[in-house]
Amino acid sequence: MQRLLSLDALRGVAVIFMMEQHLGVWLWEPEHLNRSAIAQAPGYMAINGLGGLAAPTFITLAGVGCSLFIATRLDPRVPRSPGRPLDIILVRRGLTLLGFGYLLNYLTPSWFSAGSWFVLHMMGFAIATAPLWRRLPGPALLAAEGVIFAAAVAVQSWLATPRFLDNARMRDLELPGGALRLALAEGQFPILPWLALFLVGLVVGRWLLAEHHQRVGALCRACLLAGVALVALDVAAKELPAFAFLRQAPWWRVVRVTTSFFPAGPGIVLLLQAGVLLMLAVALHIERSRELDPRGWLVCLGRASLTLLLVHVVLFREISRPLGAWQAFDRYTSLAILTTWIGLCVLLCRAWQRIGYRYGAEWVLRRLGG
Repeated sequence: MQRLLSLDALRGVAVIFMMEQHLGVWLWEPEHLNRSAIAQAPGYMAINGLGGLAAPTFITLAGVGCSLFIATRLDPRVPRSPGRPLDIILVRRGLTLLGFGYLLNYLTPSWFSAGSWFVLHMMGFAIATAPLWRRLPGPALLAAEGVIFAAAVAVQSWLATPRFLDNARMRDLELPGGALRLALAEGQFPILPWLALFLVGLVVGRWLLAEHHQRVGALCRACLLAGVALVALDVAAKELPAFAFLRQAPWWRVVRVTTSFFPAGPGIVLLLQAGVLLMLAVALHIERSRELDPRGWLVCLGRASLTLLLVHVVLFREISRPLGAWQAFDRYTSLAILTTWIGLCVLLCRAWQRIGYRYGAEWVLRRLGG
């Protein structure tokens, strides 16, 4: 099938969300330390909150892209030269992406420890284990989401994971389990529950191949209803005596829904998943209604999203510190820097597109991943 430029454009949206969220807090120094950032700049922080959709979008699209890649490799009508078996390619690509994650750990010691588990690690693990998941039917993959949510609640309860994880806790290797604990349940984007979004992405990719686009919208509505139901139970647990048992362990981990997803519970993951599927449905509808430009600025950003993720984290999280730019500006200056940076990324990526994004992280991923 033709490359779906709508998926590239959606990656471009996700990388913008990620950069604006990160730069918004890495550059801005709040004026009043005794007032919350939201109280000081509600509009600024509302825009910043869109960044919460970035990582879920990347993980879901990794699953979609994996399904499309598998179908292309298995299609006998697609000519190709002899190469490595499909499962070997998936494992190599996943391990390469996992390697990029650990490289980012090394390059950003102010944020990550050697064993931190970020979105790149999550996607790398998911792709490396795709040989297991690709053989399962769609209904089993969708059902696995509920199993993963239950496992996440059980493991968080077993580890006594606190209600909120700060950055110090999410990089702590001294706790029992060390790096494995972070990867499984207490990192930024641990396997439990975020693997569920990758598995759903695998199913969505199969739907796109079969041109069952309407199912994306139906799944979006189902996730939204399930998430809202958990929000309602969370409110009932606080207000109605009959539901007071939901405030006790482990039930509060099931129904609790907060804007912070460190650690993530089923409710917030379902709501974020609904948001990602809604954006995906809109992007696919736009591509079906008109032809997209391969040199469109969102498409170009999406094709270089891995490189942009690595570069902006190292530049604005780590290098900004010795330069005196870490949380050194008011919100208006921060917004100006952010806008200028995104504009520069668009110009550079459009120029880079002419040589196929050669020597970037995506190019390395294809070479090392086979």
